Amino acid sequence: MGAGRTDAGVHATGQVAHLKAPTRRPFAPEQLARLLNEKLPADIAILSAANASPQFDARRDAIARVYEYRFSTRKTAFNKKYVWWIKDPLNLALMQDAAAALPGRHNFSLFRAVDASGPRESPLVQVHSSEVRRAGGLVVFEIEASHFLWRMVRRLAGTLVRVGLGQLTPAQFRLLIQAKPQPGCDPAEWTAPGSGLCLTQVKYPGEERSSGPRSTA
Repeated sequence: MGAGRTDAGVHATGQVAHLKAPTRRPFAPEQLARLLNEKLPADIAILSAANASPQFDARRDAIARVYEYRFSTRKTAFNKKYVWWIKDPLNLALMQDAAAALPGRHNFSLFRAVDASGPRESPLVQVHSSEVRRAGGLVVFEIEASHFLWRMVRRLAGTLVRVGLGQLTPAQFRLLIQAKPQPGCDPAEWTAPGSGLCLTQVKYPGEERSSGPRSTA
């Protein structure tokens, strides 16, 4: 059981899962990790394993999740499956202004997709931190929240691109995250490709939660 699911094409470097299985003989965690890696497909790797209490649940016990969306500002030959190439210049300052409005409790009704396979959950999400930063040839949007709605991060990323291209103002962005529709603005139509999105961390009680954007110095 994983800590959460992702859309098709989305990646994870910090996924967490729990495994409950009877065994005929005990396995050390590192031995189990090695045996699993021998059987799993090439694009799935167990980085580490540890014993947990029988009550531990990777999904229900999580208190926060961190995602990154990576925009490439130039053509890349090797990482094209892990970024979204934006060919036009992005105004980083405008994107940072918009992203600064995300921390707090907001109604993300305009950024959600209804999942027909499960119950409709509340559109209210507590965002702990958010930032947009430049990292070499990339512009990185990082967001940490209590949980995420289906396609919420991809739609936020696509809408931030509209801000960076000058097609949407930070003020309009702030209204959208208050569930106030704006003429000609549809985050669903601006959903970013899954390729640039990556789950980087799942946090549990006792682990430090972000208090704000980290330094980019």
